[in-house]
Amino acid sequence: MASSQIGFRGFITIALLFILGLASCQGSVQGRTVAGIVKHEDQPVPGAVVRLQTTEIHTLTGPDGRFSLQVPGQEDPVNITAWSAGYYIAGLKAVTPGSDQLEINLEKHPDSDHPDYDWLPAGSGTGEGEDQGCGQCHSSAGTDLSQPLPFDQWLLDAHAQSALNPRFLSTYLGTDLDGNQSPLTRFNYAKAYGTYPLKPDLSQPYHGPGYKLDFPGSAGNCAACHAPAAAINDPYGVDPSLVSGVGAEGVTCDFCHKVWDVELDSSSGLPRDNAPGVLSFSFRRPPEGQQFFAGPFDDVAPGEDTFSPLQRESQFCAPCHFGSFWDTVVYNSFGEWLASPYSDPESGQSCQNCHMPTGEADYFALPEQGGLIRPAATISSHLMPGAADLDLLQNAVSLSAEALVEGERLIVNVSILNDQTGHHVPTDSPLRQLILLIEARDAAGQALPQLEGPMVPDWGGIGSPEGGYYGGLPGQGYAKILTEIWTQHSPSAAYWNPTRVQSDNRIPALETDTTRYSFALPGSSEEPELQVQIRLIYRRAFKELMDQKGWETPDILMEELQLLVP
Repeated sequence: MASSQIGFRGFITIALLFILGLASCQGSVQGRTVAGIVKHEDQPVPGAVVRLQTTEIHTLTGPDGRFSLQVPGQEDPVNITAWSAGYYIAGLKAVTPGSDQLEINLEKHPDSDHPDYDWLPAGSGTGEGEDQGCGQCHSSAGTDLSQPLPFDQWLLDAHAQSALNPRFLSTYLGTDLDGNQSPLTRFNYAKAYGTYPLKPDLSQPYHGPGYKLDFPGSAGNCAACHAPAAAINDPYGVDPSLVSGVGAEGVTCDFCHKVWDVELDSSSGLPRDNAPGVLSFSFRRPPEGQQFFAGPFDDVAPGEDTFSPLQRESQFCAPCHFGSFWDTVVYNSFGEWLASPYSDPESGQSCQNCHMPTGEADYFALPEQGGLIRPAATISSHLMPGAADLDLLQNAVSLSAEALVEGERLIVNVSILNDQTGHHVPTDSPLRQLILLIEARDAAGQALPQLEGPMVPDWGGIGSPEGGYYGGLPGQGYAKILTEIWTQHSPSAAYWNPTRVQSDNRIPALETDTTRYSFALPGSSEEPELQVQIRLIYRRAFKELMDQKGWETPDILMEELQLLVP
């Protein structure tokens, strides 16, 4: 026992080492701490987020507005920011760890919208500071392709072209791409119904439907989504073909970063009927002499920025990606997402997860303009790939098939699984369609006659398959088909008229569509050698409409399979 006991001198030595070690440990902790108070007009701000800028390291202020934040390192100065709902983000630069008397003062941002605000241009403006245009700070001007910045990406995105899109404008005006306009819509009158439209007279040159053909004295609400900066103060009074300046920039930078809330029906979670675009948004345009930007970060400081969680939520997209007209749902990618497992708040994904992916750059403003390096996983792309993006479409669904001989027939079973898309495929504009083509040939390349199974509908185009006219061929068409109530024209592109959904066989998220085809075997006693080609094609608009308008938008091959039998 004596050999295990510690003498008095040894005890004192161990005690001193413990005290010195504890002091050293406390000093280390203190050296990694910044502390202080967050105030507004000398009043403490409880619950404010205090963050080590550009990192996940943060804390909340207590009821007295005070905070203590652990930060890495002991000597290097750090930047600290603070934000609370209703305030601009504020911050302190070059704070030395160990400081415990910091004071961060928050300023309230505007709590109402000011319609007299003049939008900032996305590109080069004529003013100074912020008024010189978003591209001055958020564009690399092509000098560093490894760091694509938001302005450069947005320029390539369909949102930047929404006001000037030739398909949109030619549909709005009722013209082809050369400006040739169809005759104005003719109307008849019935005592029981009043005035109603007639079918177009196809004995006259016809260049497709147009809103201005049906309603020449009205601007409509198309600009509410396609030119929102122009239409915000007059949603029903802006002719999209006449917009200019920032209004012609489409869904522009300043517009999106002034969005403050989305007005949704509390029972359905969807926008209200006939309230597209700006009719379902609320905004925070600042008064003269102030500025305001809402964004997805709570540490963008100094400046007149504030944090908005809406920027990363699917609801942000709802007003322009849901549209119900005359009691018929026309656009519904948001509603389809909402009804799918992808909307689950725990396990799902938002629209932004797929259409604004992260990881391409580690700063979103030029370093020489004050941009800071951040984890790339926190910075969202503004390219926003969609219906024209090859990579997105070719990774949207999975195609599988089997081919086998049964008696005197070749049987082909094809399955399309919508396993990578958070809404129906195709979605949004009912003009869009998928065309599944099945070709079965013998060893000599001769097509085998189809005996059973679906065929591509007539809206796939009647004519030479070499020209993209696939109607009547073995396969399937997937689309939401609208029929105009008065003229019975179908499929209709005139969504502004009363329509009804005639059919809808699009493929919902995480669901599978399977079709079965049979073909006659070649008349040979030898065991046949057969080839089956399966193609899934994405088309932006119905073939007849594209011909009328002169649109030459190419099809996109989404998936392809080649099978050999036996």
